[in-house]
Amino acid sequence: MLPSNLPTRILIVEDDEDDFLIIEACIKDIPEKAFQIDWCYDYNEALQRIARSGYDIYFVDYLLGEKTGLELLQEAIAKGCEEPLVLLTGIGNRQVDIQAMTIGAADFLVKSEINTEKLERCIRYALERSAYIKALRINERKFRNIFERSKDAVFLTNDDLVFKDVNTAACELFKYSKEELLRMSVYNLFARKEATLQLRDRLQLTGEVEDLEVGFLTRNKERRNCILSISRQVYSNGEYNIQGIIHDITNLKRIERATFQIEKLRSTATLLRTLAHEVRNPLTNINLSVEQLKPEINSEDANIYLDIIARNCGRIDGLISELLDLSRPAEISLQKTGLQDIIESTLAAASDRIALKNIRLELVYPERPAFVMADKDKLKIALLNILINAVEAVPAQSGVITIAVREETPQHYKVSINDNGGGIPEESISRIFEPYFTSKTNGFGLGLAATWNILQSHRAGVDVASQLGEGTSFMLTFEQVQ
Repeated sequence: MLPSNLPTRILIVEDDEDDFLIIEACIKDIPEKAFQIDWCYDYNEALQRIARSGYDIYFVDYLLGEKTGLELLQEAIAKGCEEPLVLLTGIGNRQVDIQAMTIGAADFLVKSEINTEKLERCIRYALERSAYIKALRINERKFRNIFERSKDAVFLTNDDLVFKDVNTAACELFKYSKEELLRMSVYNLFARKEATLQLRDRLQLTGEVEDLEVGFLTRNKERRNCILSISRQVYSNGEYNIQGIIHDITNLKRIERATFQIEKLRSTATLLRTLAHEVRNPLTNINLSVEQLKPEINSEDANIYLDIIARNCGRIDGLISELLDLSRPAEISLQKTGLQDIIESTLAAASDRIALKNIRLELVYPERPAFVMADKDKLKIALLNILINAVEAVPAQSGVITIAVREETPQHYKVSINDNGGGIPEESISRIFEPYFTSKTNGFGLGLAATWNILQSHRAGVDVASQLGEGTSFMLTFEQVQ
């Protein structure tokens, strides 16, 4: 409402001047109040004045020539009028009263019953209600702005966690449109089914969940690690919403895993160098002793044993060299190369294996070449190791491998290699890049260790998501070059 020392500005829309003068006189008789009262008898002019928001309250006659006051109310509210509109009629009509209030009128007055007291009460209530509604709208816009501009995904759901409203960040996080999310439940987005049961149990027990770490899957089946908080908000009328917030910690977890892996590999490298030094010294002495003994021993049986000693010493020395190579950064020669070319070369190298198992291959490439700085041969080895693991994991005849190159950000490309194999247990995912760690009966566990080494030399990010019985995804991130 306007400050009390300023006159209340009133526009009376009335095609009968006598009725206007009567209403004006009643308003002016209101004690201790100042009013600025204007008259308008034309429908279109009234609509223009209302659109300019030059008044605090409007009195609108029901009959305005060929049109009605109800139509004026409807058009005025559609144009954004927030000031109170009061409808005036010659005779009482309950149907018109209901229509007016449904459209958004602040009040409904019968001209024959108008007096100073009724007008004073109508103006006072209408202005107070208008000020209250305006304050609500301001707060609604303020909180809607916070809701929409939040960097975290914020949402409202019903009791089954089906979305009722989501902000822009939620759409960006899950890569779905708002309309699509409003047909989905939070449960549909979980990466693991166990998380659904865990969330349901906690909601039934306490009605809220705070800082629950869960994995979500986007439209592209990319796993996002997030912190989820949900609470039930009950209103005074007994209705309630479930509101929640999702904080994406994927990059933070990726950095933590990469840092942990690097530290682990550094510790392993230090240990390997120490062991190599300590083992190679006595190994050298054994080799020298064998060489000294051979000319002096004429026994054929003895020479057989000396050869066995020499061969195994060579094998131990080779293993030490192999371990040391895995623990130091790969030597690479970076050149501007298209990721599509490297992938095609990798697929050519694995084409026989793919054909033998009759695996369906799906490729998703951007329209233009995705250029990165890479050592083509080395990066091919890294991708081939991942691809071969996928080929071995998927079932024959029904296996599907999807390789996608997408522009993750204006600075990065993401290469995703997804399969529908048996998946990797969660406790093993953190160890798959360790040397000699393998779940294969005939494997040595060096392929992914070499892959990690090559990717680190390319300053590429690597993330792995897997669901038992559903498959595994490797996500590699590379810096773009123009």
